[in-house]
Amino acid sequence: MENRKDGRLKFHWRLLQGEEGWSQSIARQHEIAQTSLPDIEAQLEFCQLAEEMEIDALLVDFSYGKPDPILLSTALALQTEKIKFIIAIRSGLMSPTLFAQQVNTFSTLISGDRVTLNVFTGDYPKEQRYYGDFLSHDERSACTEEFMAICNAFWDNNGVVNYNGNYFQVENGKLSTPFRSEGYSRPYTFISGGSEAAKKLTINTGHCWMRFADVPQKLVDSIQPILDAGKDVGLRLCAIARSTRKEAIEAANNLIKNFIDNYPQDAKGKVGDFFQENDSVSIKDIYEYSANEWLSDHLWSGALAFLGPSCIALVGSYEEVASAFIQYKEIGITHFILSGWPQQSAMISFGKYVLPLVREMEH
Repeated sequence: MENRKDGRLKFHWRLLQGEEGWSQSIARQHEIAQTSLPDIEAQLEFCQLAEEMEIDALLVDFSYGKPDPILLSTALALQTEKIKFIIAIRSGLMSPTLFAQQVNTFSTLISGDRVTLNVFTGDYPKEQRYYGDFLSHDERSACTEEFMAICNAFWDNNGVVNYNGNYFQVENGKLSTPFRSEGYSRPYTFISGGSEAAKKLTINTGHCWMRFADVPQKLVDSIQPILDAGKDVGLRLCAIARSTRKEAIEAANNLIKNFIDNYPQDAKGKVGDFFQENDSVSIKDIYEYSANEWLSDHLWSGALAFLGPSCIALVGSYEEVASAFIQYKEIGITHFILSGWPQQSAMISFGKYVLPLVREMEH
């Protein structure tokens, strides 16, 4: 998945999961009591459409309200041909040896370098404790560094792994199932988070720093150390593209109207509570953006207060949205994990109308 080999922007999408109207942050805050089962038929159709739309990879989320991402990704990968899966993992919740073993097994079952990782320390202490993780934000960051050091030790050499850290200890560690890849010794790894610790972790152990979107001029200084270290940078955001800017703005406004009409009246307040209870640096910082509906002519934060931090969106005509992606490319950003409303139709619209324009502009 390395960008710098072909110079093309990489576009990923969030896998269709559950009821699309609820943001993850609202679901957490309301503690929605709904059965969460894999919908293999619908999700397989979504994966096949992603392949058709030339989406590079699908992010498979991690939360208590969704099926296990490793098992779900494996089931979908076995029934598809080329789409990659970005498997979300919270580092403090399992043995790094076991996780490396699971990833290795995936790579032997599914050919074609189709497993990638999204490593995240966690952001919502209440949910972390569901899994037995009572560490503070800074402790989780340190734990993640140890977790990745052990995983990478298994992936980078075929010998015995020994590690004695504050959070993990491994003695004479061995894995007989190897990681199989056509070009990499380890899976391509996104490190998500807005803190300096996340940037350091990317430089030391990952491939790409993944953060929330902002206007290009505000990103230049923060991403430069990552680029100087030879790593990639990616953004989480949404896309609302229509044939005209007017139609796109109407779609954005209708999104909020429909949400207010169909969901609890205190939903906006609940998301605000989620932001306040969150200990993620990037999520707390991004909440301030909800005070201004537009961060630029095309970067819209109007959904942030209703749908959560990953819902900052590029809004405009197909040409305008494509041009906005090129502007990000010009400052060195090369990966995008996208979402839309509804997920499936938004991805199809992006693949049919925006992505071809991006490819033309790249030449």
